[in-house]
Amino acid sequence: MENTEPLEQGHGVAPWLGLSYIFAMENLAQLLRYASPNMDSISSFLDSLPHEQRTREVLALRKNEQSALFQAAAGFRPISVDHFVPANAAPFSEVIHLGRNTLPVFSHFAKVFCRPMEPGEDLLGYNRTGTVLQTTVGPGYFRCGACEVDGEVLVDYLRQPLAHPPHWPRLLPIDARLSRFVYHTTQDVLRGVTEHVSIGQPRRDGKFLPSWFVLCRENP
Repeated sequence: MENTEPLEQGHGVAPWLGLSYIFAMENLAQLLRYASPNMDSISSFLDSLPHEQRTREVLALRKNEQSALFQAAAGFRPISVDHFVPANAAPFSEVIHLGRNTLPVFSHFAKVFCRPMEPGEDLLGYNRTGTVLQTTVGPGYFRCGACEVDGEVLVDYLRQPLAHPPHWPRLLPIDARLSRFVYHTTQDVLRGVTEHVSIGQPRRDGKFLPSWFVLCRENP
């Protein structure tokens, strides 16, 4: 007799169906629409995908889904700066994380990270956007290190790098151009989702802003 037991709210899959049902019937956005998204199911789903498909799933997330993912990811997968740049990466060797934020326009971007020339220092990076934003807003340079919450990482626009790879954009003061309205006094808190995926929320003057962004590492 066919089992007609309904899906368990908050898990995204009835226990008698298993992960094969998730992979066949649901996508990432659907898994995030449950009242309490199941991070194990989300992580397993993303890890099962080829890299290009995983990137598409992640960059398709909208505001409500990104907000739900940030909340659900709290404490799920502790990360360090090694999530963004491998520990054995050479200094100034860039690692690209493709991203989508929840702004109504200019939502696609990339955060580019690298290790500094000085051993033991935090990562450095900038926001790679289109020509219009790069010119009017600026590159939004940052340092990246441990957050005050164990297992989370902080992208800190309050601390600017002293040097960067020569092919990166020119370093500008964080309050130059329109950066004063975007990056100035801002920090991003990042939480781990999978080996390749992280979710972040910006805060300004210590208070979280009502926006989010998701990242997927381009160098698998």
